[in-house]
Amino acid sequence: MSELHLPWLELSILIPLFGAGWVGWSGEGHSARRHTIAICTMALLSAIGEWIDFNSLGTFEAHDHWDLIGWIFHREIFVVDELSAPLLPLAALICLVTVLSTTKNKVDRVFFAQTLVSEAMLLATFSCRASWVLVGLLAVATVPPWLEMRRRGRCTRIYTLHMGVFLGLLMSGWSLLQWTHRSGEIPLLAGALLTAAVLLRSGIVPVHCWITDLFEKASFGTGILFVTPLTGAYAVMRLVLPISPDWALQSIAVLSLWTAVYASGMALVQSESRRFFCYLFVSHSSLVLVGLELATPVGLAGALCVWLSVGLSLTGFALTLRSIEARIGRTSMADFHGLFKQMPTLAGFFLLTGLASIGFPATIGFVGMELLVEGAVEVYPLVGTMVVVAAALNGIATLHAYFRIFTGRGRLSAVPLLMGSSERVAVLALTLPILLGGLLPQFQVASRYHAAIALTRQRQLTDVSPVPMEPVEDAAEENPR
Repeated sequence: MSELHLPWLELSILIPLFGAGWVGWSGEGHSARRHTIAICTMALLSAIGEWIDFNSLGTFEAHDHWDLIGWIFHREIFVVDELSAPLLPLAALICLVTVLSTTKNKVDRVFFAQTLVSEAMLLATFSCRASWVLVGLLAVATVPPWLEMRRRGRCTRIYTLHMGVFLGLLMSGWSLLQWTHRSGEIPLLAGALLTAAVLLRSGIVPVHCWITDLFEKASFGTGILFVTPLTGAYAVMRLVLPISPDWALQSIAVLSLWTAVYASGMALVQSESRRFFCYLFVSHSSLVLVGLELATPVGLAGALCVWLSVGLSLTGFALTLRSIEARIGRTSMADFHGLFKQMPTLAGFFLLTGLASIGFPATIGFVGMELLVEGAVEVYPLVGTMVVVAAALNGIATLHAYFRIFTGRGRLSAVPLLMGSSERVAVLALTLPILLGGLLPQFQVASRYHAAIALTRQRQLTDVSPVPMEPVEDAAEENPR
């Protein structure tokens, strides 16, 4: 296996992990926010370094040159491949802009040490190769949101029930997968349990209500960090795709498609901004799963492109709603608020990110959505039609929300509602990749299509392999850059 020139993976994980200890020891408040921004910036630079270093190697997968963790366990635990290489910078960027957009009046309510721990677990998840470590990381990642809801004195019954079922399905499915490997049987039941677990984690209807409950009872920032990186989709790619038969994947695609259309319709009728965002996110994340489960090169490449665009655009969309809430409180969409004159930059960013999420031309999601529709039509023409319907409903819902929040005759506030300097930096950090990805999509599409070809070939060769994290060198050798 190829080696990175520097230990980028371990640095990106250990920097926020040790930073969490420092922030927790130094105390919360404005100084903790400044320290967290610096730590998240270093983690982002390490993740970008990993991406650049990996691309310079021209290989399918690689691990750190000084792999201390792999040396301890006598196997590679953290490995980057073409699937995860851009996901690490994406996750680090999401964490950084979430901290940057935290306004001064909300600093005392944010636990920055917990945010850094969540970032470390997220980066470890996206770079994890060993299936048993991945299962453990997916399980531990459910704890920080639960702790925050408990600290805020909110009821955790719905979240606990759903995450408890998720952990039970995940652990039992993985354990059964190991047992069937030793007995030589086909792991159909194990695949079914793992599939049910990742669908619950992804919020597929009818097990989606935990997402609205999380955003209602936890802070907006915690909800963003837990859902927008699409960790459930990553679990699908690592745990489900290599072992499930074609008919099972297509059945999951149908469930995801139904969820996308249902959630887009629900987003149209919401009267509260957080619930509106939840349904909008569920619809877009389900569209990603539709492409992933079709398991065709074009559809898979489109889903991987949409994955990146949804992570960027919906993070920016959520941060806009979060900034508005920080100024005027929770926003009702039953009335026209007329906020454009008081916050024009936020209004423009709201519209940009909302349209980018549905694949508007010249944004990062445009080419990916086209590939997703084309790949869906290759399997079933009706599936491609429903993808277009879901995207159209999401676009209508986005414009409806924009008109409700920013247009109309609003009341002028005596306090300025303009964006702060850190919020402007967060907006710029998200706007640049959204626009550059749309104006110069060649590198992104080529990288995602090559990854789709390799993953499809890996699925064909591994068949029902019980350890879905094992590499397949033939995929990279037959599909060079």
